Amino acid sequence: MNKIQNTRKTNLLIILGSIFLTNAILAEIIGVKIFSAEKTLGFAPVNWTFFEEYLLDFNLTAGAVIWPVVFITTDIINEYFGKKGVKKISFLTAGLIAYSFIVISVVTLLTPADFWLDVNATTPNGDSFNISYAFNTIFRQGLGIIIGSLTAFLIGQLIDVYVFQKLRAITGENKIWLRATGSTLVSQFIDSFVVLGIAFYVFGNWSISQIIAVGIMNYLYKMIVAIALTPVLYLAHDLIDRYLGKELSAKMMEEASEDKAFL
Repeated sequence: MNKIQNTRKTNLLIILGSIFLTNAILAEIIGVKIFSAEKTLGFAPVNWTFFEEYLLDFNLTAGAVIWPVVFITTDIINEYFGKKGVKKISFLTAGLIAYSFIVISVVTLLTPADFWLDVNATTPNGDSFNISYAFNTIFRQGLGIIIGSLTAFLIGQLIDVYVFQKLRAITGENKIWLRATGSTLVSQFIDSFVVLGIAFYVFGNWSISQIIAVGIMNYLYKMIVAIALTPVLYLAHDLIDRYLGKELSAKMMEEASEDKAFL
């Protein structure tokens, strides 16, 4: 491998790793907000009922908006750097997510400055407002959610890389959509229920039926998005192949499939 090829390979790793890290950490931090997908798009809530007890709509965490970027990036890293690449970046990301939560927890314990509270004491409508309370409420997440989220993230990533490589052994270099979408559908099925089970059943007071109902809704969204983003995966693959060059691209994918990729 010549100097130019080595530089491009390194640049690709840095770019993909940065995209993966940034979106994964952001998704965890903004995930505290729950939004209505139907109302955001101008539709009435679907009002679906599960188990004849729970009324569910497409109320999703804000983090779900950018998680698809993590899905796609995972599959691309797997394609060019193999399962070792995905595992290393996943463990690094999990560590940085934990670090982010620790920093946020410490910051919320700091005593707010009086002038900061005063200048933000009212809303534009003149209503009373406690910005310190709002800040802490938004950024501070429960221990159960943090543990559940990190556990689900790691399990999902490890399952994704395993299924991806198994499908790759069957499909070869063809049918990128099959191994990418297939691995995402399997891993996110597990992810959807693990995070809810740990956060709201083990550490919370949800029933099993509630976990199943909400998990189905979350998974349905992820499944739709995974399929819809297939063209984006092909576009990214094409751009990367052009950047690397046919020779280097083929070599990297071969090494990744044989678990010999350098990282």
